[in-house]
Amino acid sequence: MAGNITFTMIKPDAVRNGHIGAILNKINEGGFEIVAMKYTKLSQEKAGEFYEVHKERPFYGELVEFMSSGPIVAAVLRKDNAVESFRTLIGATNPEEAAEGTIRALYATSIGENAVHGADSDENALREANFHFAGTEMFM
Repeated sequence: MAGNITFTMIKPDAVRNGHIGAILNKINEGGFEIVAMKYTKLSQEKAGEFYEVHKERPFYGELVEFMSSGPIVAAVLRKDNAVESFRTLIGATNPEEAAEGTIRALYATSIGENAVHGADSDENALREANFHFAGTEMFM
């Protein structure tokens, strides 16, 4: 399974700004198959657990607060070389540095409110997918 899946979340800012459909369309146009998806809201506890890897970083508290501030769309995507392909599709964390036409260039408003999360490795993609979805909820 490693190598052909990735995990993403459409973050609260993009949900609030009405970009769910447009972002899902970009994902489909990018050749990704959605194999699991849900509209949900992270509690502060769950957001803290998800981003635990950043616990010692100065932005951790702000990140947890933001990610629990409203609903998200969590999804598992399938495509060959999924992690790298998706990171290219979403663009740089800073939307001002994101390539033209990428999700963040189109829909992010700042480094902190950057529209989407994308797993950064095959290992993290699998961990993040399993954090949000039971095996029976992923159709691979």
